[in-house]
Amino acid sequence: VALRESSTTNCCIFLLSSRNIRTQYSSFNSLSLLRNNILINYYTMKFFFLLATVTSTATAFTTGFAPSVVTKSASAFSFTLNAEAAAATTNGTDKKKVIILGGDGFCGWPTSLYLSDQGHDVVIVDNLSRRNIDTELGCDSLTPIQSPSVRVQAWKEVSGKDIKFVNLDVAKEYDLLVQLIKEEQPDSIVHFAEQRAAPYSMKNSKCKRYTVDNNVSGSNNLCCAVIDSEVDAHIVHLGTMGVYGYGTSGGEIPEGYIDVILPGGREQNILHPAYPGSVYHATKCLDALLWQFYQKNDNLRVTDLHQGIVWGTNTPQTIRDERLINRFDYDGDYGTVLNRFLMQGAMGVPLTVYGTGGQTRAFIHVTDTARCIEIAINNPPNAGERVEIFNQIAETRRVRDVAEMVAKQTGVEANFLPNPRQEAAENELDVSNKKFCNLGLDPITLDEELFSEVTEVVNKYKHRCDPTKILPASFWNKKRAEECATLDPTSVKVEV
Repeated sequence: VALRESSTTNCCIFLLSSRNIRTQYSSFNSLSLLRNNILINYYTMKFFFLLATVTSTATAFTTGFAPSVVTKSASAFSFTLNAEAAAATTNGTDKKKVIILGGDGFCGWPTSLYLSDQGHDVVIVDNLSRRNIDTELGCDSLTPIQSPSVRVQAWKEVSGKDIKFVNLDVAKEYDLLVQLIKEEQPDSIVHFAEQRAAPYSMKNSKCKRYTVDNNVSGSNNLCCAVIDSEVDAHIVHLGTMGVYGYGTSGGEIPEGYIDVILPGGREQNILHPAYPGSVYHATKCLDALLWQFYQKNDNLRVTDLHQGIVWGTNTPQTIRDERLINRFDYDGDYGTVLNRFLMQGAMGVPLTVYGTGGQTRAFIHVTDTARCIEIAINNPPNAGERVEIFNQIAETRRVRDVAEMVAKQTGVEANFLPNPRQEAAENELDVSNKKFCNLGLDPITLDEELFSEVTEVVNKYKHRCDPTKILPASFWNKKRAEECATLDPTSVKVEV
């Protein structure tokens, strides 16, 4: 790390080579941790600059500093630090009480650990429904995830920090939810507690009804509970890019709201039209309307995060102890596309590309999910302000191009299957993510070195894989089911 102070611009620039950053990330000393360590040691750094500076420029640091502009190049990362951005991005001075609904899940668990690691007081709420679905589908996580009690005890041992776990069903146990909010008095409530898989939501009528009942009731209960508890908690909801549909805007998809011209030439900025592609996505669209209503009617403070497809498995926190390992879903219902490809490539299974692979999708690494949540927590809307919406993505890629990247790395060919989904064979996707980037996010992009981390996890636990669960098992309608009728789950063979 090279540090230099400019006497003319009153800023500091940290230059780190791209290769070093990737190497450090592979060891789970991520760029995020470097940045956080810089911020946490704020007073030490300020004292250093006061000693080193003999000009009046030293006064520029008396109010603190934090990253405000992040630029990325092939050889260096530059961080310009200034006082104005400190309040928005600091990790060291504004610790919060945070309830995380769905904190036992794929995104919820690493986010809980990350926020605790940053010094926030974390309470996990989960009814363990995702674990019950494992039993229902007969398909466990590829990684051997521990019980919540073992997980939080392991975190206490490695970090010295406590995380409280509460077994509670947000969609059904309303009174307990209200009581919990009153007791804990959270600053923020992060809402992951929804059935998150589009294929599972289309599996049959039971799964469709469960997805609607669980997701929409849970979100409505949360709003009502915040109101009835009389706690001014900021709600941070993990939504999906799928609320927009794919390619329906005819250009760059803005962050939540879109400028339109109404009859008579009237200009208006409205909520982006919804265009869901599954029952799961439809529930996220209904969530969006609930947030809009309760913000307007009750002045709730809400941030809705439209997230892309999550990839990766472990984070700098989950790697600290085997008992902290995150879940890894590889099956046709819950396995996200890139993780499925990486698992299949590592096990010598042809990559399951649906249709032409021309679907363009947004991607984000699981580490960035946690970082985005903290940025949202640290930047809540004020009471009375409309719902804040961020597009939580790193980049967009066409599925067949992602498959080609994995095939090149693993030597496994792509297998183009009939598409079980009712969707366009090809689409473009241009998405704005300026808000998070302006608040300090330097997103992790698809990188073959990072692919290796997932591959290592797969190789370690591949004996836990059930190859009959790899092919798609949920179909959007009867026509799609008929087109996929030739798929034989027992035909999949893995390398031992």
